[in-house]
Amino acid sequence: MSPMRTGAVALMSVLLAGCAGLTDEHSAALDAARSSFQSVKEDPEVLRSAPKDVIRAGESLGRAERLSGYWGSAEDVAHYAYLSQRYSEIAREHAKLAADQERAARLELDRQRLQLALREAKLLSVQEQNAWLEEQIVNMATAQTDRGLVMTLGDVLFDAGEARLKTSANRTVLKLVQFLQLNPRRIVRIEGYSDSSGKREENLELSKARAQTVADALTDLGIDDKRIEVQGFGESFPVAENASAKGRAQNRRVEILFSDEQGRLGANR
Repeated sequence: MSPMRTGAVALMSVLLAGCAGLTDEHSAALDAARSSFQSVKEDPEVLRSAPKDVIRAGESLGRAERLSGYWGSAEDVAHYAYLSQRYSEIAREHAKLAADQERAARLELDRQRLQLALREAKLLSVQEQNAWLEEQIVNMATAQTDRGLVMTLGDVLFDAGEARLKTSANRTVLKLVQFLQLNPRRIVRIEGYSDSSGKREENLELSKARAQTVADALTDLGIDDKRIEVQGFGESFPVAENASAKGRAQNRRVEILFSDEQGRLGANR
């Protein structure tokens, strides 16, 4: 064999040794990095809030894939796959932080507006404020039931399939907060419901998540979480037929049950 041919064979051997097949563990790490990057790059909120982190995740993933394709070691592939996945996680964390800050800013602005409206109404005492707010709560409530006064937050306050409250829910939340602040002995039970579309387990989780979102909004604004109960019932206890879009929309709801002035809630379902 000629020296040139011998050298080529030796070089090929070195290259093959360098890109020895990935272990299952390293392949799994690369697949996880791909999945994480795919998730963040398709999320408009993440792209808006953390574009640099998404770019870094993509660059690290690209390097890991190039290394896995020809000359990189399995350890190099795992290293850059880890970096990519971590950047994707950081991007999601930054997006969540930005969303929380935006929500807090919106709630604070609405709180200031509500306080201004109360002053403009020239309410002369805490009792008058309480009476006015109680009237507002009663007006927003859909029914006086055998379980007590129930307010219904419809599906319109949430995006389809999402648990995050829309901005349009802020004024309702603020009235609830003000009412509970003026009535420190009252407590509430927040119940989530869904329609029967989709899987029962997913409907149950979404109903719980939506109820918890309302509870979190109250606690963010200073209501003690000990005064709040949260339950999710999924597609159980519909208030309308699920055969029509209108009926399904009525079933996708969050109900808030108020206690009496002594803090006694109506019976559980």
